[in-house]
Amino acid sequence: MKKFAIVSLLVVAGLLLAACGGAAEPTKVSVAMDATWPPFEYVDETTKQIVGFDVDLFNAIAEKAGLEVEYVNVSWDPLLAGMAECQYDVAISAMTITEERKQQFAFSEPYFAAGQIIAVRLDNTDIASKEDLVGKIVGAQLGTTGAIETEAMEGVELKTYDDVGLAIQDLMNGQVDAVVADNPLVIEYVGQNADKLKTAGDVFTDEYYGIAVCKEKTDLLAQINEGLAAVQADGVVEQLTQKWIAGE
Repeated sequence: MKKFAIVSLLVVAGLLLAACGGAAEPTKVSVAMDATWPPFEYVDETTKQIVGFDVDLFNAIAEKAGLEVEYVNVSWDPLLAGMAECQYDVAISAMTITEERKQQFAFSEPYFAAGQIIAVRLDNTDIASKEDLVGKIVGAQLGTTGAIETEAMEGVELKTYDDVGLAIQDLMNGQVDAVVADNPLVIEYVGQNADKLKTAGDVFTDEYYGIAVCKEKTDLLAQINEGLAAVQADGVVEQLTQKWIAGE
């Protein structure tokens, strides 16, 4: 009896230690992003690391939420398909929250307001709004809201690309008349090519970026929303906006 009691106490102690140890272990999550969307995510040519607004934001969220992050760089269409099949736990990639996407995976609360805007060549004089795109060839990245909005425009020819940077390159080379993409992204490309590009008109959609989460992982979604609320309260989003968007 005495031996049994000792063994029982050891088992109970072991379970308690395991429970305490488990509580301290961070949750490991795979986080997908298409690192071709500066300033939100792109590969730094010097360090070869993924950097940008979304990386800094999710790192801050992970610290608050007790998450251990493994970033995965994947192109846009496989990213969406992978999230729908829960191949990745999370995706943060300047992703607009849409009703269609909400059928495939869950979204966090919004973290950034963004809309579509038009980029044209600097010498362009006949495109000042989306109404002026009729009869034009317009580039956009496949599967993005820019492509969706352009495809819905009557009389506009859409040319899609796997990478929005390729669309911008074709615009500068005269292969398309305009490019439609997210406002912060267009501002970044125009800023880098101010001698060749400009924006045309105002932002013409209301969109919000969210963090996609595998639909099966409701606990993880709650952790991310709590972490996001905490970093928003700390002013992190405003700081990152100044760092990556305003360029201060």
